[in-house]
Amino acid sequence: MHFEGTDRYFLNAELQEIVNIAITLEKPLLLTGEAGTGKTQLAFEVARALKMSMEEARCKSTFKGEELCYVYDTVLRLNDSRFGSGETGRDVNDIWDYLRFGPIGRAFLAEDRRVLLLDEIDKTDSDTQDNLLDVLEDGSFIIREINHRVVAKDRPVIIITSNAKRELSDPFLRRCFCHHIPFPSPEEMKSIVKLHYPDLPAPFLDASLMSFYRLREEGYEKPPATAEFLDWVGAMRSAGVKGPGAGRETAFVGTLLKRTQDLLRFRGVKRR
Repeated sequence: MHFEGTDRYFLNAELQEIVNIAITLEKPLLLTGEAGTGKTQLAFEVARALKMSMEEARCKSTFKGEELCYVYDTVLRLNDSRFGSGETGRDVNDIWDYLRFGPIGRAFLAEDRRVLLLDEIDKTDSDTQDNLLDVLEDGSFIIREINHRVVAKDRPVIIITSNAKRELSDPFLRRCFCHHIPFPSPEEMKSIVKLHYPDLPAPFLDASLMSFYRLREEGYEKPPATAEFLDWVGAMRSAGVKGPGAGRETAFVGTLLKRTQDLLRFRGVKRR
């Protein structure tokens, strides 16, 4: 099982190496880097290339580690005990009918090896991260209500992303392979764009890259990233714009800059 990139994802040698060693050694891979550099997309492309199913958790500040594994629906069981379960097929005496497995639980219980994505883990608090330490390392968790241990039948490929909004705990980091995805160089960005727009004329691409990187250097609160650049190129192509030159640097600027203050600042600079 070896990942070599896809026709939709540019993979440099360093990233390819650590992805494959994480797959081989069954260690979680923690990806950091600014938003829009392809951290989340990598998990989907690994699953697509290796023909594996996906389980994903879009992390929130309210998440607890346990609910990523399972949830015991006490309210539903109480309701069934009072009013009956009808034709639902649930048995109020069987607790398994009231367990709902989260993405980690589903990945562990699956008969096939899956890709497990824990997206933006930095949104969770340190307690949640600590609760996941042994689960991810041991490939198992306990259903407390019945003291039953669920052990992964086939350890998933675990990819975790972080935008560094909050520091992750040292014990959590120790259990992961870590890789920072740097912002692509102009040459790397050119390769990325060609995956999505293979027929893009060279003058159009060169002019777009020049305008894009110049915009990134102007100190905006949220500088445009790879995803925004691809959207911008796609918008210009769809509208028949010949390129960002000849006074068209402002074309579809809302695909590049997303913060109100950045847009206002951009428009203010253009009015001078």
